[in-house]
Amino acid sequence: MRHTHGLIEVVCGSMFSGKTDELIRRLVRATIAKQKVQVFKPAIDIRYAAEKVASHTGSTFDAIPVQKASEIPARVDKDTTVVGLDEVQFFDLAIVEVVQELAARGIRVIAAGLDMDFRGEPFGPMPELMAKAEVVLKLHAICMVCGDEASRTQRLVNGKPARYDEPVVIVGASEMYEARCRLHHEIPR
Repeated sequence: MRHTHGLIEVVCGSMFSGKTDELIRRLVRATIAKQKVQVFKPAIDIRYAAEKVASHTGSTFDAIPVQKASEIPARVDKDTTVVGLDEVQFFDLAIVEVVQELAARGIRVIAAGLDMDFRGEPFGPMPELMAKAEVVLKLHAICMVCGDEASRTQRLVNGKPARYDEPVVIVGASEMYEARCRLHHEIPR
């Protein structure tokens, strides 16, 4: 089943907000609708499985790891109608053009990723993807300090908030990251 036109959907939020679960939910629904689905992820993300997108809750979906965004268009099969992208913030900025090219080909593109880095600043290609998307869903986690809604990702180093000048990209999970609300998100300078 082919779409009459392509579109871009972005699912974003902090870590532990359910982005990958929502991506997988949408991909499963597309599969049930007998649409051809392909999923790509940055090769840097090997936390759970190299050839799967995996949520913190244990949901998985087969995926193709790629080093650069520019590899994706040539790897999309002619009969594919839905392309999923996980951890899209880790892709190079060329992902914006790739996503637009796929949508122009009539493909529904669903991209999931962190909208902000651990410092609370826009993360990689996410701001531009969100601006160019037809649909944007921002999910929230639960603050690990107070229990309110969390929109930020707190990186911890030896149990303490990471300093602003730490490297932006460090792949990890609950051993080094927490969801935090605006009030409890700390970035020492």
